[in-house]
Amino acid sequence: MKTRTPVIPNPQGLPAATIEIVASLAVHRALSARQIATIHLPKAKERWCRRVLSRIAAAGLVDHTRTSGAPQRLWFATEEGIRVAVGAGTLPRAPRVMSAEEVRGPLQAHTVAVNEAAIAFLRAARERGEDFGPLAWRHEVAHPLHPGARGRRARVVIADAVLTYLRLTEEEVLVEQRFLELDRATLPVDAMAAELARYAELFAAQGKDRTPVWRRRYPVFPGVLCVLAGAGREVLERRRDTALALLRAKPGLSRSPEVAVRICLLEDLVACGPYAPIFRGLREPGLEIDWLGRVAD
Repeated sequence: MKTRTPVIPNPQGLPAATIEIVASLAVHRALSARQIATIHLPKAKERWCRRVLSRIAAAGLVDHTRTSGAPQRLWFATEEGIRVAVGAGTLPRAPRVMSAEEVRGPLQAHTVAVNEAAIAFLRAARERGEDFGPLAWRHEVAHPLHPGARGRRARVVIADAVLTYLRLTEEEVLVEQRFLELDRATLPVDAMAAELARYAELFAAQGKDRTPVWRRRYPVFPGVLCVLAGAGREVLERRRDTALALLRAKPGLSRSPEVAVRICLLEDLVACGPYAPIFRGLREPGLEIDWLGRVAD
């Protein structure tokens, strides 16, 4: 069946499919046409997706910019597009408007890779009849260690993204939340391990009422998924193994068995999906596991 291009009569009468694309771009900062097609038009070809985007751009709701790397073109929501998406109730609040300069700036590759990792979960959910939709991940979620504190005490742990995945079993629907960290091999491996170890600080942080601060947002402390990219496979595998060895020596993590850290390579996540045994875990030494910590049969 041929996919129809969304008709855009005016900003007040936009089709739901158009609003969903604009909302995705607003929340996820920048996406390639291929990524947008995977999220919203999985049965259409990328060329058709570009036609759809051109029509939405003609309405002033999205724009694109050329980059110096791959992908060569990235799409983002305009201020008007965000206003329309919020007005339609698709977004609860307006995210920050990204400029073309920001989209193609130094964090371009990192943003694209975070979205690529999340899209791997979207594909898995679609294949399994589970729920991980276009807005199921949020970028750069800040978690204050001392809410209300100022100055030096105003420390935060910022997750590159937070994923919320609804997983089905024979008995129930489980809400699986994860902190996603995307490492592009730009930091020394000990600095990367130190960043991951800060989740033990978040787990231990308490408010004035002695209640863990993370409970204000999560019913269960989310596990940490670290995805490696930006270098060759041999380099990344060595980086993974070294980081796990360093993490096992961190006192804060050894005192917090509830903090699960699992590491994989982005190329494996994209090729095989999160349910494949592509992860190595802090609590599962020597085992190849999936994102839930399960060993393959």
